Amino acid sequence: MDLLDFSDCKLYFEEPLPAEAERLIAQASSEYGETSAEYSLLRAHLLAPENLTVLVGLYRYYFYQHRLDDALVVAERAMQLSGRHLGLPSDWSRIDEAQLGQAAANSFGLLRFYLLALKAASVVLLRLGQIPASRARLSKLASLDSRDQLGAGKLLEVVDEFQSPSTEESESLSELTLVAA
Repeated sequence: MDLLDFSDCKLYFEEPLPAEAERLIAQASSEYGETSAEYSLLRAHLLAPENLTVLVGLYRYYFYQHRLDDALVVAERAMQLSGRHLGLPSDWSRIDEAQLGQAAANSFGLLRFYLLALKAASVVLLRLGQIPASRARLSKLASLDSRDQLGAGKLLEVVDEFQSPSTEESESLSELTLVAA
């Protein structure tokens, strides 16, 4: 499955958005950096709580404001909503290739959104220092994306490289162990 092929699929931002919610998102964009921007986004969310465009706006706001716990909640909500529409299990770790194929047949664009939300949650978890939780999500995503079109495999390599001690560090750790014994 080519996760970069967008021909013949509907994308999340093509879903209709109530005019007032759209106005509030535009207002939040013009107010970026001010506390009123968050209020505009939250009001848009109240008007369209299941609209993915609103959730993307909230996620980006929280992520770029370094409010990572809030960004994680929004990313997980986006996964929950898109996963429900796709018929995916509520637990991302239980998704298999057969379910992925059925979801792609249902809505390829929404499936790609789901997978990118999973990657976004992984990145937030990395930034929060929750490496095992992030690594688990990235491993799952990499197993579902054999051609690594979403970049989870490359990100996983960086995480693993960062986590494994260098040869020098390993040697000094073993020397410390020998000395301590």
